[in-house]
Amino acid sequence: MAEPRFTPTGVKAPHGARVMEIAWQDGRTSRFPHDLLRGYCPCAGCQGHSGTIAFQSGGNLELVKLEPVGNYALSLEWGDSHNSGIYSFSYLRLLGDLIEAHGEKLTQVHPELPR
Repeated sequence: MAEPRFTPTGVKAPHGARVMEIAWQDGRTSRFPHDLLRGYCPCAGCQGHSGTIAFQSGGNLELVKLEPVGNYALSLEWGDSHNSGIYSFSYLRLLGDLIEAHGEKLTQVHPELPR
């Protein structure tokens, strides 16, 4: 059985919004401004195949498609057709907790995140 803090119970990503929201089984809710979600894209095209995940600004911030990947991740597609990022639920929970703690200053406090 998956750990409750890494198990989503709901995802909200309304068209036209600039924030995605995930409710977790442990009762917490994470809010992801699209600029931070896109900037910390974990895909190999943005980050290479190893090392940390460095924040990269830019790119289209319209989230046009969201799909589950098995029981462990979400695949996101952005308005410029960038769709190779697979965001594991454990990574999303870490990112959500850091956004809650640091807000828009996250990129200054943590310019890089662990994989």
